[in-house]
Amino acid sequence: MSLLPADSAPGVRRTLGDWLRWQESLHPTEIELGLERCRAVAARLGLLSPTATVITVAGTNGKGSTVAMLDSIYRLAGYRVGTYTSPHLLRYNERIKLNGMPVDDDTICAAFEQVEAARADTPLTFFEFGTLAALVIFARAGLELVILEVGMGGRLDAVNIIDPTVAVIATLDIDHVEWLGHTREAIAREKAGIMRRATPAVCSDPAVPQSLLDCAESLGAGLALLGVDYHFQPTEAGWTWWSGEVVLEDLPRPALMGAYQLRNAAGVLKVIDLLQAAHAITPAQIAHGLEAVSLRGRFQRLPGAVETILDVAHNAQAVAAFVANLDVLPACPRTHVVLGMLKTKDHLSVMRTLATRVDCWHLATVEAARGARASELLETLRQLQIKAPARAHDSVAAAWAAALGEARPGERVLVVGSFVTVGEVLRLIELPVPAAKP
Repeated sequence: MSLLPADSAPGVRRTLGDWLRWQESLHPTEIELGLERCRAVAARLGLLSPTATVITVAGTNGKGSTVAMLDSIYRLAGYRVGTYTSPHLLRYNERIKLNGMPVDDDTICAAFEQVEAARADTPLTFFEFGTLAALVIFARAGLELVILEVGMGGRLDAVNIIDPTVAVIATLDIDHVEWLGHTREAIAREKAGIMRRATPAVCSDPAVPQSLLDCAESLGAGLALLGVDYHFQPTEAGWTWWSGEVVLEDLPRPALMGAYQLRNAAGVLKVIDLLQAAHAITPAQIAHGLEAVSLRGRFQRLPGAVETILDVAHNAQAVAAFVANLDVLPACPRTHVVLGMLKTKDHLSVMRTLATRVDCWHLATVEAARGARASELLETLRQLQIKAPARAHDSVAAAWAAALGEARPGERVLVVGSFVTVGEVLRLIELPVPAAKP
């Protein structure tokens, strides 16, 4: 068994960094899907029956946007809200938020101590440890709503130890094939695992796989479908949403770029509709929440002589949405891309989708678990026989510096491919400027 972070030095305070490094070594594999171990520890901690309303969000893409909109609307309407998301961009604390603010190191460390005391000899993965810590923090916080984002899949993800009040499934596509399957039908079956018998659920994908419908029917889950049970229509000034006799007109578009965000927002409004009796929300509060929502790393534009656009898109569907957003921007003379990906992603599909919008490629080695080498990305790019210049770099920082060095005023730099890639560039951008010497 791995020693605790400060076991060798009694009395030394364990920092958040100590805990996280230790958790990475606690389990022999980074990912082990299954609920038994996590559920057993949660039961010892008394976490399996939260008093708050629980909204669980799954999906290939759109999860983060869905969580962000739900949080923004409910929180700005005065409700006490906790959110659990992953992965983070800059700091682990971003994963666990109370009323829109990341919790502090001491709060997380105290929760880790509780989880460690309860787990005994049960091995937990890094994600499972963090999920349990989030639930500990939420249980203490007196929240009215808890919004949980599934890490991967749904059926066997640690988040799924908690029964949701409403389950939400955003868009579905091919990703994480080594764990979830190679078809939309197989992947939808895994995502459907967050639904519960006779419990409402919402799907915001416009083309729902039959396997998801079959799972909902077998459970008797009330699955609300986009285009069947609820609808939306863009208008010149905003958009209209309706479900049954409920009609909301003149809504502002979400403050997240992309036409597809209306699909996510439509699903969010159906969740609010389902929970209206327990947590009343007015049209004005919906409008306020949509206008105020923010989410870093999702088509995040940083203005300047050379504009930078950052997006965590890492599969073909997400990159296609990213490209669609690019196409509505004014044209620029040249577009440079900093691309860093994980080994497990479909490099070929992502590059093929980006290819017609990129004039210069900067391929980065991602120094992370399952990170792909720049040389691997370069080999994939060659398979596409792309004539645009391409360079391999031994780090994201080196690729970013090279792209900025080559870009001229009026040109554009894209940073895309993974949370790690975007997070590293954001960290570089946010580094404090050294004070000038007297």
